[in-house]
Amino acid sequence: MNKYGFLGRVCLGAAAALFVSAGLAHGMARLAAQAGAGPMPKVVQKDGRWELMVDGAPYLMLGVQVNNSSAWPDVLPQVWPAVDRLHANTVEAPVYWEQMEPAQGKFDFSAVEALLAGAREHKVHLVLLWFGTWKNGNPHYVPEWVKRDPVKYSRVVDAKGEPRDTLSPFAGATLEADKAAFRALMRHLKTADARHTVILVQVENEINAYGSPRDYSAEATKAFEGQMPAEFVAAMKVQAGTWTEAFGAEAENTFQTWSIARYVEQVAKAGKAEYGLPIYLNHSLSDPLAAPREGRLAWDAMTSHVLDIWKAAAPSIDVVAPDIYMSDAVKYTRVLDGYGRKDNAMFVPETGNAAAYARYFFAALGHGAIGWSPFGLDLTGYANAPLGAPVVDEKLIDLFALNYELMGPMQREIARLNFEGKVKAVAEDPAVHQQTLEFGPWTATVAYGLRVFGRAANAPGNAEPVGRALVAQLGPDEFLVTGVSARVDFKPTDAASGKHREFVRVEEGIYVDGRWKFLRLWNGDQTDYGLNFTMQPQVLRVSLMTY
Repeated sequence: MNKYGFLGRVCLGAAAALFVSAGLAHGMARLAAQAGAGPMPKVVQKDGRWELMVDGAPYLMLGVQVNNSSAWPDVLPQVWPAVDRLHANTVEAPVYWEQMEPAQGKFDFSAVEALLAGAREHKVHLVLLWFGTWKNGNPHYVPEWVKRDPVKYSRVVDAKGEPRDTLSPFAGATLEADKAAFRALMRHLKTADARHTVILVQVENEINAYGSPRDYSAEATKAFEGQMPAEFVAAMKVQAGTWTEAFGAEAENTFQTWSIARYVEQVAKAGKAEYGLPIYLNHSLSDPLAAPREGRLAWDAMTSHVLDIWKAAAPSIDVVAPDIYMSDAVKYTRVLDGYGRKDNAMFVPETGNAAAYARYFFAALGHGAIGWSPFGLDLTGYANAPLGAPVVDEKLIDLFALNYELMGPMQREIARLNFEGKVKAVAEDPAVHQQTLEFGPWTATVAYGLRVFGRAANAPGNAEPVGRALVAQLGPDEFLVTGVSARVDFKPTDAASGKHREFVRVEEGIYVDGRWKFLRLWNGDQTDYGLNFTMQPQVLRVSLMTY
């Protein structure tokens, strides 16, 4: 099988070849832009919409996150082939505190340098994940000199007085050590990465204190039983008093979140003082349709005040993002609804790699996402089932590659249109076989499970819910349309007008260096029954009129 996965299997002909060549041309242009010290990457906001700017232009992150232990230099040769096959433009990879600072104050940046060199060779950007004080709530990536001194670098104490496998946000020595290490990393990037290969940095990872809603150490308990800090009261607009008086049953989770957020803010602020790359934080989630489980931080989309705390307590963090490992369509969408806010960019830095998750790339775009990244799609032989696929191989990678084959050549255009509020996209819900997208006088209908030839009274849905579609408005009556296993059609929004839709022109084509390249016109069988998308990477420019 050739490196282009699905394209190599199915033999798509000239159109597919152009998708590949356009993607390569775009990669070369991107590499050329990286050759000098261009504008700093940044996350910008306008009218409640968000954009990631890279090389001075809107950028849609087509990401992939490697497995936790795949960022070591000698393992990276098992990563880059998967990245190439996926057609990703960005790789998320950990930086391990224990590797970077084996002795206190002595730093080794060889692993970071290997990532930078490999990313440049493969013409992709990097997102670095700082595995510092917390990784999934645990201290497993802190240096040995931290692990072996639990008195100085103290741990969370649970309600029974037992130490937990997580470091305390009240440990000042741990905070200072983490700040120093993170500063060193950012300082190194400032000198070693003038090309801005690195476009984002994640600070810590899925911070949590599993099994204990808060730290019950003497210092933490004193703070919890006392008055809430004045800055918290002002930021959250609550009545002054104790945590319990203000938040009742949610008091301990709220207190712990505030405590951790203050800690992480200091780490992020220290790093940004050295080098001002955008910094984000990733959240693990509870079930967004259920009450938060006892004994863990309530960071799910239902608990909106927790996200409010992070926005108030950690202004150095540009984006608070969800890691979504729920394949249910309703739950996935609920999380997107909860984190895509006017004060917070929609970004999915980590999501499941089972086949069912591939379609949610489109759902994220429909919520204005600046980027999306499945976890663990490398060829190191590790699989994280049941959160992900039981086997990670080239066949699985190809299921996700189709998304990036479609979007890669036009990622800048889609990013710009999304920032302008002109993109709507959906993923198939097995319980809902037809969805509508409103564009003023036009309504786009997305249906699943229909044959490409012929009409049907009702859409039955696909046998497996793999469908997705995207519609972007280019003008009053002109649209950019693409999809997978879906039919897209249009009708006048005002049904009472009695007018009907007419396709004036349906062009199949591809973007090459920011310009639309025409391939052919669709007509006859290709348009008589709406615009039918299969598993081929096809993009259409559609002009409409009424009669």
